[in-house]
Amino acid sequence: MPKRRTPYPAPHPTRRRAATGYQLPRGRARSQRRPGATYLNHSQGFGRKRTGFRASGPNSRKPYAILAVGCAFLFFVASIIWYLNRSVEITYNGEPASVRINASISQYIEDNGLADEYDAGDLLAVDDSVLERGGGSRYTVTLNGNEVAPDDYGTTHLTGGEELTIADGADTYEDHDVQATEIAPTLTVEGSGAVGYVATWGVPGRTEVWTGKTSGITADRGTVREVVNAVVKLTSVYPDDGKKLIALTFDEGPSSYTEQILQVLKEKGVTATFFLQGDAVEADPAAARAIAEAGCEIGSNSYSDTDLTDLSADDLRSQLTKGFSAIKDATGEDVCLLRPPYAAFSEQNWADAMDLVSAVVSWNLDSGDWLVPGADEVASTVVSAARTGNIVLLSDTDATGAQAVEALPMIIDQLQANGFSIVSLSELVASDSDLKDAVNLSKVTMPKDAVLPTLSTEE
Repeated sequence: MPKRRTPYPAPHPTRRRAATGYQLPRGRARSQRRPGATYLNHSQGFGRKRTGFRASGPNSRKPYAILAVGCAFLFFVASIIWYLNRSVEITYNGEPASVRINASISQYIEDNGLADEYDAGDLLAVDDSVLERGGGSRYTVTLNGNEVAPDDYGTTHLTGGEELTIADGADTYEDHDVQATEIAPTLTVEGSGAVGYVATWGVPGRTEVWTGKTSGITADRGTVREVVNAVVKLTSVYPDDGKKLIALTFDEGPSSYTEQILQVLKEKGVTATFFLQGDAVEADPAAARAIAEAGCEIGSNSYSDTDLTDLSADDLRSQLTKGFSAIKDATGEDVCLLRPPYAAFSEQNWADAMDLVSAVVSWNLDSGDWLVPGADEVASTVVSAARTGNIVLLSDTDATGAQAVEALPMIIDQLQANGFSIVSLSELVASDSDLKDAVNLSKVTMPKDAVLPTLSTEE
């Protein structure tokens, strides 16, 4: 292919004279750079990584970043405001309704224009005559079935799910002075049996006489709270499903034979309930501790061998509390189960001290060992008379202890051979569905509003 020449010659760089001789213009520029000055390197084209270069001008992206952060912050604040003021669902007078969360009842009434929908109650004199029409409560408000006091409308808040009912206001009475009279509960003891417990605690009633501060009227309001009379029930234990259960109990301990009795129980794999006498516990606290450590149930046999029915209320309470305290000091166990000496506990005793005892338990099978007839006779008496649900009386004293240690293995073996299971007193009570929830041998269940009753004067 023939070579073509352009009609004009290609330009050539012009040499320029410098102090050092001839050089190209670019080379001259480089030779004139000052130390420490910053120059743009034109030899780096687009797409190349620039190293050692930092732009000296403003960042053109910074305003956009600030704008984005500001928008995000505003969105966050708006979300919080929405969340704190969102609507929730409630039930108002039986119908679904919406309410701003945490709005008070007063705000709900105002926001929904309910103020004029209900009639206020009247202000009444103490004799029920009307002193002022519409002078009573503005509304009657209940929340989840509980009436809300007018003073609480502004502080009771709705958070969703509540059942709110608003109705006409109730009548209210004028301010008045009250002369009150308490009606003391009386005591009734019902039934018979070895287990006694409080079935109903006595709660006092109240009568009132009002004198109005505005009207000056005096009115007898009669009984404003009905009295609840106390009821003690005595019963026997009837294990469910015909189970053959029996409980062995020991009185008057501990004694010098207590640990031998415990050893027999351990060898036979059975338990018993010990009613400890306070003065005997103080004389031998180690034996009392051994009973607790053996896992046997403990009750009190009072502080001393005293007929409680002969005592005043103060002396009775002293006997019981001293007996319980002696056991607590020796064993660390809180005890409120009582077996009174001679099983004697009168209606007056119940009225004077029912708040101290969980139950009063006697027996319905007396081994007769306190007569010291011999081990064989004691075992025969128990085994021949045993019935399911029986509470067996045995003695843990220095006078009867040797006999008890000899008779106990025979009693256990023969009862088990006859199909009986030997259980603690609590286990026996729990086997009767009628008593299981009614009797707690380890706890006094007196309510806060209950009081000790008086004996009825009616014949």
